[in-house]
Amino acid sequence: MDSTNTHNVPFIDLHAQHAPIKDEIFRRWNQIYDETSFISGKWVEQFENRFANLLDVRYCVAVSNGTAALEIALRSLQISNLDEVIIPTNSFIATAEAVSNVGAVPVFVDCNEYSNLDVRQLSDALTPRTVGIIGVHLYGNPADFDEIESFAQRHGLWTLEDAAQGHLATYKNRNVGTLGTAAAFSFYPGKNLGATGEGGAITTNNPEIANLARMLRAHGETERYKSRIVGGNGRMTELIASALDVKLDHISEWTKKRQLNSTYYRSQLRDLNALALDEVQTDRLSCNHLFVAYGRQRELIRKNLLGKGVNTGLHYPVPIHLQDAYLHLGYKSGQFPEAERKAESLFSLPMYAELTEKQIDYVCAALADVIGSI
Repeated sequence: MDSTNTHNVPFIDLHAQHAPIKDEIFRRWNQIYDETSFISGKWVEQFENRFANLLDVRYCVAVSNGTAALEIALRSLQISNLDEVIIPTNSFIATAEAVSNVGAVPVFVDCNEYSNLDVRQLSDALTPRTVGIIGVHLYGNPADFDEIESFAQRHGLWTLEDAAQGHLATYKNRNVGTLGTAAAFSFYPGKNLGATGEGGAITTNNPEIANLARMLRAHGETERYKSRIVGGNGRMTELIASALDVKLDHISEWTKKRQLNSTYYRSQLRDLNALALDEVQTDRLSCNHLFVAYGRQRELIRKNLLGKGVNTGLHYPVPIHLQDAYLHLGYKSGQFPEAERKAESLFSLPMYAELTEKQIDYVCAALADVIGSI
């Protein structure tokens, strides 16, 4: 008998994910405590190898969090002060923040109708200072990387995947994390592959980038107390790596369940004309990190849904070019109309592998009631 409480649907349910694997995680943690080997040991190495094998990429470098992964990846691409990097304005601010934190300048472009970087605007953003492009796999849907790579190669640029939301998504039968010069992953707890804390990783097929990333995460060291370059402390802990390694046994199944849940959502919402969804692109397979919808009077919709026990999220209500932190770059409201239009009406419905059809039925019925009453 399904005892799921459909009248209280959390936005994400980490308890449901962790309960079946808690004993295995704690067994490993007890072993780590007994061995007192806490930083960059056998579990980090095992996780790196297994994650690389899962993605079919040569190198994985585990780091402390997703923002560190972006910054270390950028430094590994040998970015210089005041270089320019093209990024979509429709993303979490960490995409731009990482560029700024390594001394470079983000140059924004609008998103397309699928919410990812609009490749038609790359030429307008190109300047003599441009060195690379960051394509974000937003909400788990892969960006147009064939077009991004083609443009980059024509102009001598590198490409970086912001794969923070892209675990196990595929683009034209290739895994996210293998599409660009390098990729940066986040394992923030709410991600599809979420850490018991913070974590991140860089993937690449380029040995020079991988070697630089390994040095940069550990004070530029090639061996203990011998630093070849100026680095920092971006290492992953054994506790984090060991738990992530447990989750690698389940991530493929969890991803399939997310994809089924997304399909079921779409079937239940197809006749709700007051609600819009980004369309599915048939040449790629989203890992459905988020299920984003668009509706008028978003705040009233969210408030009334919460009154019915349905928790929602906002991803992301302010495009990066309109954030206070980036007003100094001189971008104006109205400059990127697609991103701004989406930001005004988007909200995220509950999405996780453990979500049941009964819960989705309840969410969709509640949403129909709410929209019909306003």
